[in-house]
Amino acid sequence: MTSNRKGHIRITSHPEPGAASNRHPIHWGSPDPAKRGPVIGTVSRPQDRNVIGAHGGTYSLYRALAVSSGALNAQARADFTNTEPVANIGPYPQWGEPGRIVSLDPFGHRVTEYYARQMAEGLDLRPTIAITKARLHLPEIRDAMAKGELRPDGEILKEKGDIAVTKIAIDPVWWLPGLAERFDTTEKALRRTLFEETGGMYPELVTRPDMQVFLPPIGNITAYVMGDVAALAKPRTRITCRVHDECNGSDVFGSDICTCRPYLIHGIEECVRAAQNKGVGLIVYNRKEGRALGEVTKFLVYNARKRQEGGDQAATYFERTECVAGVQDARFQQLMPDVLHWLGITHIERFISMSNMKFDALTNSGISIGERVPIPDGLIPDDANVEMEAKKAAGYYAPDGAPDHEKLERVVGRDLEKF
Repeated sequence: MTSNRKGHIRITSHPEPGAASNRHPIHWGSPDPAKRGPVIGTVSRPQDRNVIGAHGGTYSLYRALAVSSGALNAQARADFTNTEPVANIGPYPQWGEPGRIVSLDPFGHRVTEYYARQMAEGLDLRPTIAITKARLHLPEIRDAMAKGELRPDGEILKEKGDIAVTKIAIDPVWWLPGLAERFDTTEKALRRTLFEETGGMYPELVTRPDMQVFLPPIGNITAYVMGDVAALAKPRTRITCRVHDECNGSDVFGSDICTCRPYLIHGIEECVRAAQNKGVGLIVYNRKEGRALGEVTKFLVYNARKRQEGGDQAATYFERTECVAGVQDARFQQLMPDVLHWLGITHIERFISMSNMKFDALTNSGISIGERVPIPDGLIPDDANVEMEAKKAAGYYAPDGAPDHEKLERVVGRDLEKF
């Protein structure tokens, strides 16, 4: 329960007495942003809210601390002057196709444009997607240039080794009916499980069926595009793509127990080459640390693997994870294709991954893949060989397996020879 401004106590999950159940309904899947309606997750005017949760994902809790400490005025309104996207994305047909996008708001980057009238009338709206320009500075890229493996072109790869990219940050926005369908469950069961597994943090999940959109307190997605962003939606564009799940220890600090940073860098290098050859390179970086089990769990598993009798072994790699976490992998790639559909992608020429889970998620969602590119053997750290052998044995990673084009054509409904 909570107190409103008049001091009355009310159940948090129910609207104020006399208020409509939802003053601003969301018609998810409508290709028209006006008909779809804005996503309102701000707390400055509770009567306007039409979603469960709050903007900012995990960072909404830091906002609460800032308000609590007096550093931030809870009623502060953002000034979005000059924050508009630096690149045009969409609208694309996928935005209005039923069930195609269920985990992000396709209109989230154009909130100040699509809903200018509502904002002028007082609605406190926030973008859930931001698009900017940046440059990447990576020592491995400079090393590749020194060896003559990459050559600067002055546009994509600069003389000093920095890479020009369009950088896109995407906060999760979950449409619960579509999410339930993706995971082959009911919306009611999904709502109750989300409520129970967060310790009852969001009572609206089980009491407000009029609110079907949830802003979950999880990490976001970042996409790095090398080349023309608009060309991603053109069927003939040769796209090279790496979909990468977060691994802080390897990606940032260079821990050598896994192949995460080497594979990520390999993907970036291949994306640079694609952009230099009139294609487009795309890195999608998902915050799913430790196979979405978290870093604490991951480190516990490291200890369990290394201390078992016989040392670290491929045969018990996933067994030790399941003993600690109860599941081998919680990433569940069903939601992963959404960002590619938002970008208008229908075909990936070169997919820098041999993950069967990722491959299946993409092709089952209607995105075809021409070639799957493994990590070169020379980039695999010695301590990561156990991981690689375990993934091969479990069927997570198929370095020798080529896609079954006949089966793939049945899934995606197109003649792959045309690409």
